[in-house]
Amino acid sequence: MRKAAFIIFALVIALITVGLVMVLTASSTFSIIFTESVFHFFNSHLSKVFLAVFFMCVFAFLPYDIYRHFSKIGMILALALLLITPFVAENTKGAMRWINLYLFTIQPADIAKLFIIIHLARLIEAKGKEIEELKYGFLPPLIWIVLFSGLIIIQPNVSNAVLIILISFSILYVGGARLKHLFLSSLTLIAAGGAMAMILPHSRSRILTFFTSMTQGGDINLQVKQGIIALGSGGMWGVGIGHSRQSDLFIPEAYGDFIFTVLGEEVGFVGSAIVLFVYLVLFISGILVAKNAKDEFGKLLAFGITFLISISAFINVGVTSGLLPTTGLPLPFISYGGSSMLATYFSIGMVLSVSISKKPSLFS
Repeated sequence: MRKAAFIIFALVIALITVGLVMVLTASSTFSIIFTESVFHFFNSHLSKVFLAVFFMCVFAFLPYDIYRHFSKIGMILALALLLITPFVAENTKGAMRWINLYLFTIQPADIAKLFIIIHLARLIEAKGKEIEELKYGFLPPLIWIVLFSGLIIIQPNVSNAVLIILISFSILYVGGARLKHLFLSSLTLIAAGGAMAMILPHSRSRILTFFTSMTQGGDINLQVKQGIIALGSGGMWGVGIGHSRQSDLFIPEAYGDFIFTVLGEEVGFVGSAIVLFVYLVLFISGILVAKNAKDEFGKLLAFGITFLISISAFINVGVTSGLLPTTGLPLPFISYGGSSMLATYFSIGMVLSVSISKKPSLFS
């Protein structure tokens, strides 16, 4: 297990290093034009990375058992943040997702994703075989899933709402929930979520534009169009680090959610494939940690976090290459830092804690 922890830590450091290089090259033009300093966004990202890595190490050496005791408090905190978000959040690009705390900005959905993983792991462990029953086993966690995903989708934030459903149902499946319960409830949530997404103008326009581009041709939007041009320009080996043309304001805020396109342009297909392979190895390592965890809570916690990071990377690459509708999900460990980055580092620290834990702690 300690070997798995070392592998995960090494892979994360590798992705962080790639992220630092790519944020510098992707943000330099934007930074010098709007702040008169080529390193403005890079320095901001670097300071967040140092802070996040510090907390990742702290979380790695904290006994993960303590999280089960604070899962309810965490869920209440996350629920409160989601409830107040529509009233206090800043309207950015038609969405009310971010709360400005002056020193920094947070997206409550990022906090909610982590806490629901922790809480579901605790609930499933506590219920044991009872999770196979509908009324007393399956419905209680389902209520939390519906509540969180519903509050997030009205922001509107369809991508994170879908992520919560995918992750939660995956944890329930691994935890022993019956397939028929998962299947019927997933159909209901998909239908309800799809209807809500089509009602909300922000998400409806993105979905309709995506399907129109598939059936009638044309571009999904400017970002995706320029992103595809960047990926195509990279060819097999790339144009070289720092030589991206699309990051010269052709891709708006290329250092954020669309940073993979700049990476693809500069290091080409081969470099991009290597980065994706690192995510794959990270996923496999996380699954091995979950499989060998000392208890059910640790297994479900490690699995949920590993799946969250891996599916987020897959969705981000799918969006930037035009295979999926546009969303606001960053590329884990590589995109410019924010609350999502901090939550990702905290969560991978928890996986490391599960990996290095052998004996029951004082908090068991």
